[in-house]
Amino acid sequence: MLNVLPDAPLEPASAQGANAAPLLPDIRHHTVLVDGVELFYREAGPRDAPTLLLLHGFPTSSHMFRDLIPRLADRYHVIAPDYPGFGHSAMPAREAFAYTFDRYAQLVDGLLQQLHIENYAVYVMDYGAPVGFRLAVQHPERVSALIVQNGNAYDEGLGAFWDPIKAYWHSGAQTEREALRWLTSAAATQWQYSNGVDDRTRLSPDAWTFDQALLDRPGNQDIQLDLFHDYRSNPPLYPQWQAYFRNHRPPTLVLWGENDEIFLAAGAEPYRRDNPQAEVHLLDTGHFALETHAAPIAALIREFLQRHRIGGAA
Repeated sequence: MLNVLPDAPLEPASAQGANAAPLLPDIRHHTVLVDGVELFYREAGPRDAPTLLLLHGFPTSSHMFRDLIPRLADRYHVIAPDYPGFGHSAMPAREAFAYTFDRYAQLVDGLLQQLHIENYAVYVMDYGAPVGFRLAVQHPERVSALIVQNGNAYDEGLGAFWDPIKAYWHSGAQTEREALRWLTSAAATQWQYSNGVDDRTRLSPDAWTFDQALLDRPGNQDIQLDLFHDYRSNPPLYPQWQAYFRNHRPPTLVLWGENDEIFLAAGAEPYRRDNPQAEVHLLDTGHFALETHAAPIAALIREFLQRHRIGGAA
């Protein structure tokens, strides 16, 4: 294990003194080797606290959780990895590595095993949903709760945005593949953040600037096109994931930017169809809800986990 920053325990707020300003959580940054692949992850909070696993979407990385982690790490052990080809994790050559959701789930599972994490709540967003739901189906006994933010598991969530991607699924042809390359452009990346957001002054340009810098690495766009094609493996698994929701009924909190055109808000309510105890909250924002609603999302998560006795009292 290569620790980019040294480990240090988080000092609880109660130890800081009555008149001291609260300390920000100590966020640690690691790169570890999992099945021969270097994976980067952010970690914060006491290691003996309940673990919350944060799984990012496209085209971002664990960077998308930069405002959420400090709001949760006083009470939870927070882990946020980057998938290969994203963030600070390795970007193996396509010829040597299968860029698939199955492989991502295997590597995240391997990371958790290496860290001896046997029980966790999981926050899934966008690509994080097919990764996290694969883990939940494989190890239902390990998942203490699901937090779903614009993460799809129902046909209702796939609207017109997906039509050209579905065309690529069906043909696999170069013409349809190239028609999707615009999704890796700077304009498309910024659109993903800004679409559905009324007050764009609340958006930090750092988010899409960081994402685009990584998308622009030589070879990365073709990795993303491979993943667009492999996304076809996910809808056939929807019935399996839905059966998991019905049969295991994990505590489930659904948080959805209701103006999202990538995963439609119509995909949020069906979670209650399979798990009537699931809580659904629609937020007046777009796809990357944390960019504008980190504080209310964190408050909803804390209240939800505490009510389900995951973590200490408020």
